[in-house]
This record gives sequence, structure tokens and C-alpha cells, in this order.
Amino acid sequence: MSRFLASPLTAAIVGCPFSGGQPRVGVDQGPIHMVEAGLVEQLTELGWKVKFDGHHQFEEVNGITDPPIGKLKNPRLVSTVTEAVAKAVGGHANKGELPVTLGGDHSLAMGTISGTLDAHPDACVIWIDAHADINTAESTDSGNIHGMPVSFLLGLGSPIPEFGWVKPILKPERLVYIGLRDVDAGEKRILKENKIKAFSMHEVDKYGIGKVVEMALDHVNPKRAFPIHLSFDVDALDPSVAPSTGTPVRGGLTFREGHYICEAIWETGLLVALDLMEVNPSLADAASVKQTVAVGCSLVRAALGETLL
Repeated sequence: MSRFLASPLTAAIVGCPFSGGQPRVGVDQGPIHMVEAGLVEQLTELGWKVKFDGHHQFEEVNGITDPPIGKLKNPRLVSTVTEAVAKAVGGHANKGELPVTLGGDHSLAMGTISGTLDAHPDACVIWIDAHADINTAESTDSGNIHGMPVSFLLGLGSPIPEFGWVKPILKPERLVYIGLRDVDAGEKRILKENKIKAFSMHEVDKYGIGKVVEMALDHVNPKRAFPIHLSFDVDALDPSVAPSTGTPVRGGLTFREGHYICEAIWETGLLVALDLMEVNPSLADAASVKQTVAVGCSLVRAALGETLL
């Protein structure tokens, strides 16, 4: 069923307890909670061979002196960590394993997608998020790099030497968004100028999620020939479904819509990498945290082949 993965199917969990791309504490605990909730065992039960040798440790880079570059906050820390993540993800992808990166904040996708493109240069990216995460150093208001990884991957904005390792090899036509509903004015301009296809919640309401996923795939992978990197930010889901995240926005995907996306991508047989980002266990009461962690694990299972029947 899986065109680009080696047999036996092996999922490599890359736990990234990292929060440096944004200001709120706690998002670094997301991967730890998901593994403690039994994700490794759940994937094993689905028939996957699972590799997990502990979470990546970023303590040694936390001490680096890191004044802002322009508006960018923690730039050296984010660069060092995402480069390490790129090597880890690329290492697994080059062996035909499926890297499942648990974040942490979405700046990590700069690393995960770089790693995927190292192994699969023609891969396309399906980005599920309330936010476009495509601000440049010039357009960002906050300076939080979790709102910028896509611009680095596309090579937009002025080059920043500290991020020189990021090769801008993602092409705009190989990127598609689903679930957008909180997009900065500068980002809207960037999306239009680069002709990047995006399906906001307006299109989800208009066409239904099945049609939106089909249209997204038709745009980014028309012949269903390219490998797919699925980068899923839990804040794409409505806060009633996944309350425990850093930048919740009302009016998001339902539980079933989120799962449908994951199921449909798995059905293509083209998935080569998965990110599940921005679960933040410190931003809600215990029941909401448990709910969000359970939803995160459930989305990973759906993307790795769990079906209702």
C-alpha cells in the first residue's frame, strides 16, 4: 500500500520537546505526554514496527547567547535545533522509515520538511493549520519563528546567515494549506504573490472536507506520484476539540474533519513523513490536556492507517 516506505513498515518517532519558536511555556511537554499516553504501543498494535529511543535533548543548545536578529526571537536556538531535527528526520526518511515528529512548536517543521526533502526531493507538503506560518523576517509582527517556517523553506524574504543551512528547495506549487482561518495581512499578500494554494475554513464549509482534500491533492500531487509530507498543527482543530494549544482560534476543523484528512492522506499510499505539532499541556485544565493529547495520538493513528472498520 505504501509506495515509498521500506518493508516492514517502520515508524520512527522523533520526539521534539522544544518551545523556542514561540513565547509560551509548556509546548515542549506535548511529545512527552503523547508518548506517555501510549502512542508507541498504539502504533505497534496497528502493525507498525516502531522506533523510539527517547526524546531529543536540546538542553545543550539552550545556553547559547541569542539576542534577536532584527525582530526574530531565539534565532540561533531555533536554527540549531531545527537543523538537528532535519538530520534526524532525513536519516529516518533515507532508510525508508516514516518519521513521526511530535512537537513542540511549529518552527520545527523547518527541520522536518528539510529532512524529508533531503530523502525525497520531489515531495509535496500538506500543511494543516489555523495559521499560514509563512511570515518573513520583514513581515512578522511578533518575531516568533513558529509563524515563519514556511517562508524559510520557500526561500522568501531576506537571507539570514544563521539559517544558511535551510535549502530553499520547496516550490510554491508543491505546498497546499487546509484549515486556515487566522492569517496576517502580510501573509495573505505572500500567499497571493507566490500563487500558493490554500483552503481556508470557508472552503471547508463550502465544499465539505472530502472535496477539499481531493482538490488539495489534485493541486499539489495531480498524478498521485509524489511523496507526501503531512504537517499537522493541532490548532487547526476547533478549540472545543483540542483546547490545549498555544494559539487557539475559534471556528476550526471538527474532530472528524481532522481525522478524515489524515485517513485520506494515508489512503493515497504516498505518506512519507508526519508532523503533529503544538500540543501544549500547560495551557488548560487536566481534562482538556488529556483530551488534546488523546486527539493528537488519534490523529497520528489515523494518518498511519487506523480505520473505523
